[in-house]
Amino acid sequence: MRFDEVIGQEEAKQRLRKLVEEDRVPHAMLFTGPQGSGKMALALAFASYLLCAHRHDGDSCGACPQCAMLRKWAHPDLHFSYPVIKPSKSSADYKPVSDDFIREWHDLLAEGPYFTIEQWLDKMRAESQQAIMTVKEADELTHKLSLRSSQGGYKVALVWLPERMHESTANKLLKLIEEPPSQTVFLLVSENPEALLETIRSRTQLFTVFRIDTAAIQQALVGRRGIDEEAAHRIARICEGNWLKAIDALDAESESRVFLNDFMQMTRMSFMRNVGGMAQWSGVVAKYGREKQKRMLTYFLRMVRESFVFNFHQPELTYMTIEEENFVKRFAPYVNELNVVELSELMTKAIFDVGRNANARMVFFDVALQSTVLLRRKE
Repeated sequence: MRFDEVIGQEEAKQRLRKLVEEDRVPHAMLFTGPQGSGKMALALAFASYLLCAHRHDGDSCGACPQCAMLRKWAHPDLHFSYPVIKPSKSSADYKPVSDDFIREWHDLLAEGPYFTIEQWLDKMRAESQQAIMTVKEADELTHKLSLRSSQGGYKVALVWLPERMHESTANKLLKLIEEPPSQTVFLLVSENPEALLETIRSRTQLFTVFRIDTAAIQQALVGRRGIDEEAAHRIARICEGNWLKAIDALDAESESRVFLNDFMQMTRMSFMRNVGGMAQWSGVVAKYGREKQKRMLTYFLRMVRESFVFNFHQPELTYMTIEEENFVKRFAPYVNELNVVELSELMTKAIFDVGRNANARMVFFDVALQSTVLLRRKE
C-alpha cells in the first residue's frame, strides 16, 4: 500500500517520511486517533514504505518484488497480530492465534484499510464471542521475529488493537519491545490507548493521527466514489473527519438511513396522535440491540438539533444529507424555542434509560407519547 492511497493526512505522511529520511525510525510506535481517521491505513502505508526496495518521491515504488508481495499482504517480513475468537470445533483449552484467521484477515484488508472491529467480527462470524489476543499469540510473534529478515531489511510487526491483549500477553509484548530483535519495528494501532499497560505506552513513540480534513474527504468521495460535488460536500461535512462515516452515508442500507426512517415514522405517528402506530413502532425498534438503540436515539437527538438550527436559515450551520434536509424542510417548523430543550432532554433521558437496561418498548413508547405533546407547541 502506498501513501497516496491514504485519504488526506498529508502532514502525518510527511512526519513518517521524515523518520525514514533522517534514519531515526523508532523501534516501536503507537498510532492513535479518532475512529475513521486512517490510523491503520497510515500504519500499512508506513510498513510498505519501510519494506520497499526502491522507494522514491516520498512513497513506496509499487513495482519491486517486495511491493508485489505487499499488494497481497504476503511479505515474509511483515507480521500481523490482531484479536481473534476461538475457532469453531476447537477444544475448550485451545488458545487461538492470528494465523487461525489469516484468510479472513487478508479478505478484510483486500476490501480496504478502513474498517472497524465490528466488521472484523463479522468476517470471523464471531456472533457473541469477544475477540482477544492470547498468550500463545505473543509466543507466536516472538518466534516469527526471532528469525532473520528474509529480504535483508526491516522486519515489521503490525499489531492491531493491542488493548485487547490479556495482561500476560501484554507483558510478553512488553518484553519484546524492551529487547527488540535486530532491525525490527513494532507498529501498534490502537483505538483505546488508555487501556494499554502504561509500561507499553511509555516504551513506544506516540504517533497521533487527527481527523481527516473535510476537503480531503470531499475530494476522495468525488475521485474514488464518483459522487457529485454537492452530495460529496454534504457527506464530508456530516462525517466530521471520519471516512467510515462517509462510506456509511453512501450505503443505501446504511444505519443512518434506517434511523432517519425510524425518526420520520415516530414523529409522524406522534403528530397524528396515532397511539396504535406509536405502540407498533415502539415494538419494532425495541428489537434492536441496546447499542443500536442508543445510536438511534443519538441520531434522533442530532435531528432535533438540525431541525432547530434549520429555522435560522444559515446553511453553513447545518450538517445534513439531501434526504435529511428534504425531511427537515417540512419538520423544522415544529421544533422551536418552546420545545427544543425538552425534546433534547427527552432523547438524552431515553439514552440513559436504555443504557440502564430499562424496558426498551416502554422507553420508546414514552418518547413517542411525550413527543405528541411537545411537537404541538407553537410560538
